[in-house]
Amino acid sequence: MASIIVLVIVGIIVGAATLYIFKERKKGIKCIGCPEGCGGGCSGNCSGCNHNCGQHN
Repeated sequence: MASIIVLVIVGIIVGAATLYIFKERKKGIKCIGCPEGCGGGCSGNCSGCNHNCGQHN
């Protein structure tokens, strides 16, 4: 019984992460989880943000 509960919890976590990635990709964000925060301005490696996205201080 405990293994079924663990599998359900893991399934929910994986499903939520997949849904988040799908939604972010649909918005056009290239670097999901990028600390730079540049939606479409990231060059593919998160340290390569061009800082022209208007989201930086």
